[in-house]
Amino acid sequence: MTTPTSSRGRRRAPSRIERAAGRAAALQKPRVILALLILLALTCVMLLDGYLRAEVGGDNRVRSGASSSKVPDKILDGGPILTFRGGQATTVSVPSKTIALTFDDGPNPTWTPQVLKILEENDVPGTFFLVGSMVSRYPSIVKSMVQQGNEVGIHTFTHVDLSYQSDARVNREMQQTQLALAGAAGITTTLFRAPYSSETDAIDNYSWPVYQKLGKEGYTSVFVDTDSDDWKKPGVSKIIKWATPKKNKGASVLFHDAGGERSQTIKALPTYIKKMKAKGYTFTTISGVIEKRNATNRESAAASNGTSGTSGTSGTGGQTATGVAEAGALAGAGTGNTPTGEGGTAPNGESGNTGTAPNGQNGQNGSASATARLQAAHRTATGMTLYEGKALIVAVAIAEWALPVLSYLLLVVGVAVMGRFGMMLLIARRHYRQRNKRRFSWGPTVTGPVSVIVPAYNEKECIANTLESLAQSTHPIEVIVVDDGSTDGTSEIARAAADKLGMANVRVIRQENAGKPAALNNGVRNATYDIVIMMDGDTVFEPDAVHQLVQPFADPEVGAVAGNAKVGNRNTVIGAWQHIEYVMGFNLDRRMYDLLRCMPTIPGAIGAFRRDAVLQVGGMSEDTLAEDTDITIAMHRAGWRVVYQEHAKAWTEAPGSLKQLWSQRYRWSYGTMQALWKHRKSLTDKGPSGRFGRVGMPLVVLFQIVTPVFAPLIDVFTVYSMIFVDFEAALLAWLAVLGIQLACAAYAFRLDREQYRYLLMMPLQQLAYRQMMYLVLIHSCITALTGGRLRWQKLKRTGEVGTPAGVSG
Repeated sequence: MTTPTSSRGRRRAPSRIERAAGRAAALQKPRVILALLILLALTCVMLLDGYLRAEVGGDNRVRSGASSSKVPDKILDGGPILTFRGGQATTVSVPSKTIALTFDDGPNPTWTPQVLKILEENDVPGTFFLVGSMVSRYPSIVKSMVQQGNEVGIHTFTHVDLSYQSDARVNREMQQTQLALAGAAGITTTLFRAPYSSETDAIDNYSWPVYQKLGKEGYTSVFVDTDSDDWKKPGVSKIIKWATPKKNKGASVLFHDAGGERSQTIKALPTYIKKMKAKGYTFTTISGVIEKRNATNRESAAASNGTSGTSGTSGTGGQTATGVAEAGALAGAGTGNTPTGEGGTAPNGESGNTGTAPNGQNGQNGSASATARLQAAHRTATGMTLYEGKALIVAVAIAEWALPVLSYLLLVVGVAVMGRFGMMLLIARRHYRQRNKRRFSWGPTVTGPVSVIVPAYNEKECIANTLESLAQSTHPIEVIVVDDGSTDGTSEIARAAADKLGMANVRVIRQENAGKPAALNNGVRNATYDIVIMMDGDTVFEPDAVHQLVQPFADPEVGAVAGNAKVGNRNTVIGAWQHIEYVMGFNLDRRMYDLLRCMPTIPGAIGAFRRDAVLQVGGMSEDTLAEDTDITIAMHRAGWRVVYQEHAKAWTEAPGSLKQLWSQRYRWSYGTMQALWKHRKSLTDKGPSGRFGRVGMPLVVLFQIVTPVFAPLIDVFTVYSMIFVDFEAALLAWLAVLGIQLACAAYAFRLDREQYRYLLMMPLQQLAYRQMMYLVLIHSCITALTGGRLRWQKLKRTGEVGTPAGVSG
């Protein structure tokens, strides 16, 4: 903001209005940024939720039938536990009469708690291979799972076949699941089971490099050698039969606690556990298997005077699996992306458990040390791993809460939008038929002279055209031009134009710059006649506009009349968009509000009032930026009827740039909110004021604030669906809504006898213009919530809107 200079060249202090304008301008940029950040946050929430549900970045490919020629035979024929101690692949088998119960695809809020309850009741631990996205959604279940003494492993974050994924995607799947575990239970893990995996003989040339990569990073890959196939839902008896190891062999047994309807699994599991215990089986975790195998190996080594036992293990090149080596492998020894809380490795081949022993007993031997051994794959998450994990859990919780709310709001907005279209079409048709009947009349023809008030501030480009249009008026008028401190010679141009046109009925009044409301009030005070017409300095009237506009005053109940404002500069893209908006939105809305007797706004471009009524409500108020909305509501509350006269047409110059358009609509939106807040007591008033408060105000709030504010949800969900869900269905839905809008717009154009060719711009309007209007309204809401204030803003005019005869249709 520049400091004004007086005529003597001395700098003077800025006025109160100028200081307020400077403060408002300084606050606008942060508010715009905040509006954009809100939309960005909404988009991020949707993307996060879509990622968790595998809609964003999901990959449903599953490889089958690939060759395994590059996989060592001893791995294909080995046990279900695969480690890479010292860079050499080693498999570990489950000791005889031992079962490692493993569960895939959880946690699930319905089935996993039931599985945990069964395990607890039967004093049996389990190893759960968890999907990271599910962990982040149900962290409390995972926390209870670990506290109960169970072991957990990674089943990727989005349950994808890693053999199809890049190294970056593999790393991301592992790291994000580790973060989810850290945030949920305060741990990380070294156990991994690939989605869609089974026994080791199913490893192929594409998945083998993935296992090698993860093995070098310290992960132990776990397979199965006995599968219950409970996902097939074959019945309880078959699940138990298929899960039973043959010939008393030990087994890593697979069940599912998620991924579908698991009632058969829940029924089969307790019976299966009791049956296996009756056969002399013991249950342990994957770490328990390693521990048990280590003990067996140590006993064999002692019995053979130090020779290495090889029972139950196999290697890629005669690699012996000593107890220390296997324990060290499970502990996550390795380099690179290690699955520990701080990226370190467990020293000296120890189990590496750094404090994840739960409170309570595990049902095996009741000791905390035994529980720690059964959870040897766990690491305590610390530092950034822990904090990032907790942040992930919080972000997911927000997304899980926000998306249902947003979906509900989307439904409300959709119903409101469709309801508005329906109401506008039905009521507008009734309005048109009622007002265009041959016998319709407001009463005796109004022929008396009226006063036309033209507030003008730096309107040198337009004021001559405005006066020229008034000179052609078919109704007797006096014209009062109120120059609100213009610095471009507006008043001199107005006087010269009046002299040139021979308009002796024109008075030009100059005042210090005080704003549009003050200029209008000055004009009302100086008006000679009982009816005053208010128009903008950039507007031109059709010859019969004044005559048509004043006819409703034949009804003594009518206190104000809204005219039909038209966009004159409609032959540009921005002008055409606003033309569609004026015809479809403003004028259809006014027909609806007219019949409902709750017209919220008389346009500043063309409106008429009883002078006494204006003075009765205190004139044009400076309390809000939307003085036209403010006085219209005040007229309703004072008991006057406000109507719409479609035949009184005026042509106005709409903003010609996006910046000017933003500025104008921002002022309109914010001013409307101010006016509604100012007149909020009408909600509890009685009589005409209460009628507007309980009918008009809710409609304005719903259709002009709430619905537009949340309308971006429709576009955001549509784009989201097109990209990540079903492009064809989303596109058809969008086209259906566009078709409904086109039908409404075409009907509005028909009522106003406009050319349909402008509707060709409507699809583009929906893609660009409407989004801008959303941002403007959100910007206005933020300004209102933060207590900001704006001044009456002046738009740059070109004067291209001439007399009505020169306006192209």
